[in-house]
Amino acid sequence: MKEMFTMFAGYNKEANRTLLGILDKMSNEDREKARGSYYKSLSGIASHILGGAFYMMGMFTDAVGKNPAARKALAALGKVTVPKGKLTEVQWKKLAADIKTADDAFVKLVSALSEAEFSAPVGTDWYGGKPASVPLYFMLGQLVAHGTHHRGQASQIFDKLKIDNDWSGINVKLLS
Repeated sequence: MKEMFTMFAGYNKEANRTLLGILDKMSNEDREKARGSYYKSLSGIASHILGGAFYMMGMFTDAVGKNPAARKALAALGKVTVPKGKLTEVQWKKLAADIKTADDAFVKLVSALSEAEFSAPVGTDWYGGKPASVPLYFMLGQLVAHGTHHRGQASQIFDKLKIDNDWSGINVKLLS
């Protein structure tokens, strides 16, 4: 399981790096323009990607319990803030840096986990208390799926704008 989530954490980091690379080349006005997405703008989508990662990884603290390296990886999120509303250029740069911090935390977290820890329970109220917890591997999968889903929203907008983008597959270099 560790090999699989190491690959997925690397994919998530690489895909977000590609997303941020495209968004960094756009003007702040273009990033903030309402595009018909639920999150309105491209920076709104990026903020939501960070918000999901921040929220989900915040749920993992109890699951990693006594693993100091895993707790240290999650502690890096203490410097992260999730912006709301329209962003200035300065706020955009902070958001981009915070996404990188969250991606690094995800990679380090997975690296620090033992095989057994992937099955540790993560308490959640998402399912009306049934179940009251799910395995950490399930939540790690949710984290990957969340980012992939919202990068897909950004990809559709980029396609309409005729901006080349591609993070649709996992790079074979992530196998090593």
